[in-house]
Amino acid sequence: MYARAATWWTILRICLEERLVYRGDFALGTLMRFLPIVTQIFLWQAVFQASGRSELAGYAEPHVVAYYLLTMLSRAFSSMPGLASGITQQIRDGEVKKFLIQPVDMLSFLLLGRIAHKVAYYSVATLPFALVFFLCRGYFAELPDTAATHSLATFAAFLATLVMGFVLGYFLEASLGLVGFWWLEVRSLLFVYMLLSFFLSGHMFPLDMLPEPWRSIVVVLPLQYLAYFPAAVFLGKVPGWELVQGLCIEFAWLLFFVFTARVMLYRGFKRYSGFGG
Repeated sequence: MYARAATWWTILRICLEERLVYRGDFALGTLMRFLPIVTQIFLWQAVFQASGRSELAGYAEPHVVAYYLLTMLSRAFSSMPGLASGITQQIRDGEVKKFLIQPVDMLSFLLLGRIAHKVAYYSVATLPFALVFFLCRGYFAELPDTAATHSLATFAAFLATLVMGFVLGYFLEASLGLVGFWWLEVRSLLFVYMLLSFFLSGHMFPLDMLPEPWRSIVVVLPLQYLAYFPAAVFLGKVPGWELVQGLCIEFAWLLFFVFTARVMLYRGFKRYSGFGG
């Protein structure tokens, strides 16, 4: 047990050191990612003015901007750029065979790399995030249900959604990448997934604004937990028992994709064939 723990710690430490060396652009890059918020501010000002309403689906104009800021934070946890395509590339190029002959679990190894990536990212990007949220603090004023929003339990639930969103995002995309054991070319599949994820995760607009029956369909999918759900929890949109239920459903989806990825890896290794030296 100690030897295994020492092995995983060594892998995590090396991954972290590598990312800290070549990721010095995190701070500036993070600030640049917030620039589209300016466009969103003008866009939603026009939407509210055209509608002549002070609220849309329970969101006042400033709170829509607050929602976008929070989804950018949650997506920074749940997004896994290059993971699925990288797994498929390793399968296609034969690199995956190293996990067959070495005592290292593939999914655990890649997970440690993603943890190192997020630690390196936030060690540098925390100040830009703090600066942007400080400058935009006015958009969080007078949130609905302020007492519930600022309670310790709600903040703890928000942090739990971010952590579970990270694990869910990892195993969801890993499952997509492991399809490469059956289909060597999965770029079209990944494109469709990214397109659906952009819309159905709530990254483009609050999912509360969807009409029925689309709203009921989207809420049963796991994609909402990658962006919408953490933001909605922080804004006090998911109170009481509904919050507990949402956390349980997110955890259930997390377990589902952990199991799915494990089964796909096991069955993929069973059918994998490598040739040459």
